Amino acid sequence: MKPLLFILSFSLFGTVFAQTDSPVGRWKTLDDDTGEAKSIIEIYRQGDAYYGKIAEILTGNDDAVCTECDGDRKGKPILGMVIIEDLSVDNDEPGEWDGGKVLDPQSGSDYRLSVWYEDGNADALYVRGKHWTGLYRTQKWIRE
Repeated sequence: MKPLLFILSFSLFGTVFAQTDSPVGRWKTLDDDTGEAKSIIEIYRQGDAYYGKIAEILTGNDDAVCTECDGDRKGKPILGMVIIEDLSVDNDEPGEWDGGKVLDPQSGSDYRLSVWYEDGNADALYVRGKHWTGLYRTQKWIRE
């Protein structure tokens, strides 16, 4: 019985550790002003980088299109759109990822991206988009 408990404990620890080792998962975004849930972003790994797409729109506007986007995204549905691209591990800081870009579908603008967990808490992902002017905005996303 004791060996079984040890194995189960080790397996649980491994699962928790793996969650803090990557941003992969489904994340609920919140409105900056109201705190209302807006969407679910699904972050996944592809090769050596992480990507994220809009998996659900929680505001009831599932048929919204990206009117402000440029290029091949213009007029495309926001639901299913890849908004995080080329995010990679920050080798200097465990539990942090950077080097990618994030699209704000409301403005159609791309921003340099960095994400991280604070204090090893894998239930909240901090997402920072940085504009070329040096201005930035940070959001807290909640694991679904």
